[in-house]
Amino acid sequence: MTPDDLRDFCLSLPQAIETYPFGEVTAVYKTSGNGKIFALSALDRDPLVVTVKCDPEDGIALRSEFSQITEGYHLNKRYWITIVVGTGVPDELVEQLVSESHALVRPRIPRGSH
Repeated sequence: MTPDDLRDFCLSLPQAIETYPFGEVTAVYKTSGNGKIFALSALDRDPLVVTVKCDPEDGIALRSEFSQITEGYHLNKRYWITIVVGTGVPDELVEQLVSESHALVRPRIPRGSH
């Protein structure tokens, strides 16, 4: 997975926007409906890393299975994981974890409005 692949995948999710609140190197992906972050990545870093939100139990299991998945860098280590991309974690799993992170923070549709 390349930085462009990661960016394209993040932006393909509903209401996803790309921001740069920490300078021009770190892309922060949020949902436009509530401004909550679902992924962060220094797109110029080699190897590429992405940090995503996850269920605490899932995070523990993933960290025990993959040495390339660690506690979230500079974030709440209970709810965030950092993934080194392209070094043993399948791209499909990276996409799944980004999607699950997005699902955890996306705005909910109010009851009765669908």
